[in-house]
Amino acid sequence: MSFPIGQTEVVDTFAEAFPMRYTRVVITAATPRWAHEAARSMTGFATSVIGCKCEAAIERVLEPGETPDGRPGVSVLLFAMDREGVGKRIVERVGQSVMTCPTTACFDGLPGAEKTAPLGATLRYFADGFQSSKVIAGQRFWRIPVMEGEFLVAEKVGVEKGVGGGNVIVLGEDDERALAAAEAAVDAIRGDGVALPFPGGIVRSGSKVGARTSSQMPASTNHQFAPTLRAQVDDSLLPEGIGSVFEIVIDGVSEEAVREAMRRGLHAAAAAGAAQLSAANFGGGLGPFHFPLSELQDPP
Repeated sequence: MSFPIGQTEVVDTFAEAFPMRYTRVVITAATPRWAHEAARSMTGFATSVIGCKCEAAIERVLEPGETPDGRPGVSVLLFAMDREGVGKRIVERVGQSVMTCPTTACFDGLPGAEKTAPLGATLRYFADGFQSSKVIAGQRFWRIPVMEGEFLVAEKVGVEKGVGGGNVIVLGEDDERALAAAEAAVDAIRGDGVALPFPGGIVRSGSKVGARTSSQMPASTNHQFAPTLRAQVDDSLLPEGIGSVFEIVIDGVSEEAVREAMRRGLHAAAAAGAAQLSAANFGGGLGPFHFPLSELQDPP
């Protein structure tokens, strides 16, 4: 079964997602370049909890008027399976990629959250006893002396419930057309409350749960969407004429954020000439959040 969006066929299926926990940090710097450098480094190798222990991405660029210290900034979202995981990963990544980056400061992007995880409260020990604290507008910050001057970092960050694993699968006749449609979808999806953790927001190696050849592999290639395996498997989901497939994985701060991101992506990919659109699910057993594509037919 399928339905059209414009000239593109959309498979009548659903994307399956699962609960995660997330935090948001605001990274500022003297110039946009260094805020971006810190954010890019911090979100590196954070594509999937399967192998990276967290999923992280730049949420959006912030103008100086939107940041706590009036400097250029970047908002970053980081997702993990539980609050402890968020806490471990945020300390590691801010410590290694933000504190080390010239001119940066790091702020809590979820002030007022009921649940928190320590950040500066842990990183302060890098100062070897020379750290100092300061309370600004009711929030405690730590000033960590570094060779450049000082690194200002929030004592803790808020942790909230989020949704991971929303997705859109973009199918095309060849690499060029499939990638162009996927790129258009990514451009439409990016925005507040959404993280696209894979490189450029796109993953070519979509996976299924488990593996037939190794019990040590928690996931393996999604053979149903692999064009070169169409003739070798009896459960391929690819129609004739499809030569390339890309998946866009979406983490969000809420069900609604993921749902509307998927809606934007579907319509943008269709407008860009995708041959077919679909989504990945695992029979409903992986996660409680289900996003039927048929409910996303109306344009954003």
